[in-house]
Formats: sequence, C-alpha cells, structure tokens
Amino acid sequence: MSNSSSGKNPDNNHFIGELELAVGDVIQELGWDEDIDFEFRNGLEDALGEEFLTEEDQEPVDAVLLWWREDDGDITELTDALVDATTNLDDNAPIWLLIPRSSQPGHVSPMDVSESAHVAGLRATVTAGVSEDWLATRIERRV
Repeated sequence: MSNSSSGKNPDNNHFIGELELAVGDVIQELGWDEDIDFEFRNGLEDALGEEFLTEEDQEPVDAVLLWWREDDGDITELTDALVDATTNLDDNAPIWLLIPRSSQPGHVSPMDVSESAHVAGLRATVTAGVSEDWLATRIERRV
C-alpha cells in the first residue's frame, strides 16, 4: 500500500486521508444500497482512481467498505458480515464499517459494533465522520 494521497481529483483527497487509504488501493464494497452517501462513495472512488470491487470479486483488497444498517440484521448477522468481509482482505488491511449516524434511520449502536467485531476476532478502533449521515468505524484484526 502506497502512502501517496494525491488522487485523480485533488478536491476529493480528503476522502483518502479520512480513511487512511492511498491512491491505487483496491477496495471491495459490500452492503451497497440506494440509501448510501453517493457523494462520499463516488468521491472516494474518484480520489483512489480505481473502481470498487463488488461482492462477487475474489481478488485481494487493501480495504473493505461495509455499509450496514439496523435493518440489515442483528449483532449475529453483523458478526457474520464482518467475518465474510475478511475473505479477500490483505493482512493488516482494514474494514471500514459505515453505519448511519445516531440521528439517522438505521443507526447501529457503537456497542453493537464493538461486540460484533470482538466476536468476529476483530477490533473496532477509530471512527471517522465521513458525511452528514454516515460514520465509518475502522475494524481490524486483533494482533
């Protein structure tokens, strides 16, 4: 993974910095639906200079973006989704779990996120406010 943060569109470079990603990183996107923040998503994709991989893709990735809402399932289903998200993940690469902010429909409790990560053998570390409606929590393997 490179440390460069100069994307194709410099106006979108803050998306790279916010999630500690680099131009050229290969990202897999899971949980996409019509309610996602398209400005954030498209800005990040543009800044990275690469189209996101989908659930069907099986190549190694530098990070996973996992969109999750309360309606997507309970703690057990979130745990399963986090485990599944590690399938193509390179060593030491993060999962960025995107959940609606507390003021938005579909919000998931940070305690539920931490518990699901723990049960999945992972840990929740930092949270970034990536848009007005969505938060991103970095989930990584426990060392």
